[in-house]
Amino acid sequence: MKTLYKTLSIFIFLCSSLALAQSTQWSAWVNGDCGMCKERIEKTAKKNGATKAEWNDESKLLQLEFDAEKTSLDKILLEIAAVGHDNEKYKAKDDVYEKLSGCCHYERVNPPVKTSGTDSSTEKKDEKPAVAPQENTVEKHEEKNEEIDEHAGHNHAKVKDHAIEKVVITHTNAATAISKKSADLTFKIEPKELLKAACCNLSESFETNATVDVSFSNAVTGAKQLKMLGLDQKYTALTKELLPEIRGLASAYGLNFIPGRWIGGIQLTKGGSTVTNGFESITGQINTELLKFNKTPETNLNVFADFQGRTELNLTQTSQINDHWDQSILLHGNGTFGNVDDNHDGFLDRPKGNQLNAAYLLNYNDLGHSGLGSHFGITFLKDNRKAGQTNYDWQLAQNQQTAYGVGIDTSRFQVWNKTGFVFPGKPYQSIGWMNQFTYHQQDSFYGFRNYNGNQKTYYSNLIFESIIGNTNHKYKLGASFLYDLFDEKYINTLFKRTETVPGVFAEYTLTGDKYTLVAGLRTDFHNLAGTQLTPRLNFKYDISPKTILRLSAGKGFRTANVFAENQHYFASNRTVEITPNGGNIYGLKPEIAWNYGASVQQEFKLFNRKATIIADFFRTDFQNQVLVDLDQPQKIQFYNLNGKSFANSFQTQLDFSPVKNLDFRLAYKYYDVQADYTSGRKEVPFMAKNRGFFNVAYATNKKANDSFWSFDTTVQYVGKQRLPDTSANPVAFQLAPYSKEYITINAQIAYQINKNLRAYFGGENLTGYEQKNPIMDVKNPFGNYFDSSMIYAPIMPANFYVGFDVKF
Repeated sequence: MKTLYKTLSIFIFLCSSLALAQSTQWSAWVNGDCGMCKERIEKTAKKNGATKAEWNDESKLLQLEFDAEKTSLDKILLEIAAVGHDNEKYKAKDDVYEKLSGCCHYERVNPPVKTSGTDSSTEKKDEKPAVAPQENTVEKHEEKNEEIDEHAGHNHAKVKDHAIEKVVITHTNAATAISKKSADLTFKIEPKELLKAACCNLSESFETNATVDVSFSNAVTGAKQLKMLGLDQKYTALTKELLPEIRGLASAYGLNFIPGRWIGGIQLTKGGSTVTNGFESITGQINTELLKFNKTPETNLNVFADFQGRTELNLTQTSQINDHWDQSILLHGNGTFGNVDDNHDGFLDRPKGNQLNAAYLLNYNDLGHSGLGSHFGITFLKDNRKAGQTNYDWQLAQNQQTAYGVGIDTSRFQVWNKTGFVFPGKPYQSIGWMNQFTYHQQDSFYGFRNYNGNQKTYYSNLIFESIIGNTNHKYKLGASFLYDLFDEKYINTLFKRTETVPGVFAEYTLTGDKYTLVAGLRTDFHNLAGTQLTPRLNFKYDISPKTILRLSAGKGFRTANVFAENQHYFASNRTVEITPNGGNIYGLKPEIAWNYGASVQQEFKLFNRKATIIADFFRTDFQNQVLVDLDQPQKIQFYNLNGKSFANSFQTQLDFSPVKNLDFRLAYKYYDVQADYTSGRKEVPFMAKNRGFFNVAYATNKKANDSFWSFDTTVQYVGKQRLPDTSANPVAFQLAPYSKEYITINAQIAYQINKNLRAYFGGENLTGYEQKNPIMDVKNPFGNYFDSSMIYAPIMPANFYVGFDVKF
């Protein structure tokens, strides 16, 4: 028996070895855009001899296995092109491409080209796939009769003679692009877009983006807030790795807690987002992805300093542990030093202090074999800020001070995990589970006012995804749970509450020849806000391959954190007054809003170059909105809306590349934001009706050593804004009803010395426009009229910075 067992084992081993020797594994680039494309590509490959065919719609890579004696890569790719899909070896005929369903009309970018002279039928598993690196370059070696066609900002090679020894043609994704597949209006912002500006943290990541408005909200604390669709950032879901991030106690300063050099990408969605991500999104969602391993290990060092005393150091490393595991180590430190007081009002122009921030990410990927993938992350932050009068003595106790000071100490810790499983043989069916715990502690004082807060949050989200019959009918089912424990103390008053929100949701996606419909509904059982139904609908229709219409409608709700979200008003002597309305959150009811939107995206040729214009309109209607009323003399009053509150937002944007390496972005925005205050219907303050935006970016061609120059300039026009009513103040402390309009210019020059070293120099607010007397009654900070929150324009003069990036 032992002899027979050994003989059979040897026979099986020899047969397996022979089969493996004849089997070929290959990765090929094939263009496509949707689930129907995936079915068509994989079916065609298997019909022509592939024993395994898996195509990924993001990477555009087709993984193949086939018997080299029965077929070849060349034959498979030829047949795939014959059914309408461009690939790295063959281009589909135009008439075949045009006959594809509307959702299958992928963007016909120039494909990477396989180096000739390599036997495609005998490539072994451990050899590299025939996909060129993602760089915006064209490398040509020993070529004959090549014609270069400059199109859409890239070099495209048209081969007249097949006697070309080696041609490598590559393309790149745009720094900011609109997702053509998404039913909602989503902008994908790549890391190279963030390199166009200083981008020290998330608040500075939108300086070259026309959709998001970011501005200072306080002249003492230096806090920045973003606005989208004409509304404050609290109405936008700010997530990290699709997990809740900047909310609750982090609302005021959380934009500073994600360093710019940690960001691997940003997805910005306007209007109602998917119900799978929660109920708090009203104007949209901004999701930040952290840096992760991508093909090759990288260690990057960034050093930054500006002329106003800010320094910054970033160290990031992404590496592969083995075939299934990779990791990211992200470190950040910054400090602001010196008593900068350029306007000589006796107050620091920006806070002093420091921040230490660290994160570790661990990823497991075995989706292609066992179907299992998991992502683990942990972060820790310590942030200390000091502001106020330059003569404030930080060695004395707060009650012994004669000068005005502000101190803000924040500690934050997060741990999370996302685990997913793809069912064997069913790439369309998966289940994912996300969990996160957040601890946030803030201890702060504003003059003699203390504000301390502690927040503990646990979030869990379980999602199952599958199809009904085929991939034209997809659905998601899931359940979520959110737990918030808030413990706040403002001056001598305690505010403590616990929010528990179990919820269930369902979402259905219908894909047709020219349309995509996403309909979702979630029900949340909030212990303080009651049961809430949240429907959302997104519809995309491809009028033509170059014209896309999108419609959206949806509801969102949230509980207002009136102290944490309005800390920028604490550096004043306004008294805080909350008018209860029978609710369970500070005596207030939850905010409910409906958002409706429509957009048209059009691609066309301008001077024979690719251009894209998009126009969108969104309206938000509120119920029970918690209004922040600044029109009451020496008060900040919070109360639920009794009447109407709405925001109309219109934006049109043109992206155009007139010549190679030169990109223009031009945008105009109009806002009409009004609310019924107790004193009548008024425009919401600090919101400009008219805004203009212009960005131009240029880069020189790369040299042999990978060196090149890049130049970027952004011009923004901000129209007049309604200012809070101060007519009851003494004449010396009264503001005009409206602010003045102004223009700002930011610019940066960068030199990529080689592939591992980059230097950059830039300037912000180069027009030097500053708000005059940003602090009201600045000489009497403990008087009734002292107020540093009436900010509508830059509060610092032109600032310059320099930085270096080193890759190891």
